[in-house]
Amino acid sequence: MPTRPTSATTGATAGVATAAVLALLLAGCGAPSAGTAPSGAADAPEGFPLTVVNCGAEVTIEAPPQRVVLLKSAPVPALHALGVLDRVVARAGLYPAQYYDAATLAELETVPLLTDETDTDGHLQISREVVLAQRPDLVLGQVDSVDRAGLAAAGIPLLEEPALCPSGGPAEPSFEDVHDQLALYGRVFDRAARAEEFAGELRERVAAVERRVEESGRPRRTAAVLYPTVGGGVTYAYGRASAATPQLDAAGFDNVFADVGERVFEVSGEELLARDPDVLVLLHSDGDPAAVEAAVTSLPGAAALRAVREDRVLTQLFNFTEPPTALTVTGLERIVGEFGP
Repeated sequence: MPTRPTSATTGATAGVATAAVLALLLAGCGAPSAGTAPSGAADAPEGFPLTVVNCGAEVTIEAPPQRVVLLKSAPVPALHALGVLDRVVARAGLYPAQYYDAATLAELETVPLLTDETDTDGHLQISREVVLAQRPDLVLGQVDSVDRAGLAAAGIPLLEEPALCPSGGPAEPSFEDVHDQLALYGRVFDRAARAEEFAGELRERVAAVERRVEESGRPRRTAAVLYPTVGGGVTYAYGRASAATPQLDAAGFDNVFADVGERVFEVSGEELLARDPDVLVLLHSDGDPAAVEAAVTSLPGAAALRAVREDRVLTQLFNFTEPPTALTVTGLERIVGEFGP
């Protein structure tokens, strides 16, 4: 979902109080303290401790994680493919069933859900204390209230999908980013061979779509990927630094916002009308797809958009485009299935 810069300041008294709460919590729940290797690290396989770079920061994994907490849905297909989804002890956020095949969904539903509460922008509402109480040895996904620095103070590593990093993400994502992140998970969970095999399967699926597009001989068209605010408000568009651009390219479309170097940004109805894409792909996190489409078609002047006039609008869940994962490949197939060739 779109992310906005946030800022927070705390006084010295608040900082001391937070440190005290964390110290008591860690002592009570048995979470590893800063500088303490997770249980089993002494018996870790060759290659551990493992240090990787994520969001521009060095992250050390003492041993293949056994107690993972998920704060975002994007890693789920990779964890299932690697055979390590059973190591997830808790999850928080939204996990729409449409993302997963039956086997993945059945496995995911056995993982306790801590909360699915989000704010009006779709950002997860959860406290660091709730996460720490799960005694994780790895957290996947960062939110405003549970960040890398706070977890590092408790000796707990965090990994984020690179495209969702506050900084240090790819300037121009590609499907190779999917494979790179799979390789990272393969190293972290000591499943490198399976990660390479799954990456090969995804490469072939993308190649199959590209062959279909090329063999069709159909001229390239234009498209825009948007994240509307249901009920009125800001409409976001995805630019060159988003996975939308390579996804559209593979499907035979040019992103009309590819000249914008940002990943996601606010866009006006006037600007959208000026670029007038042939098709629209609308992203959302949950809720009624019809309401998402109405949030765009009800914009002033939207009726004049070529995509609206000719009913070439596809609404799909956020992870089918962003960030670059196996679900982005599925999203690519959905776009081609909807609009051809």
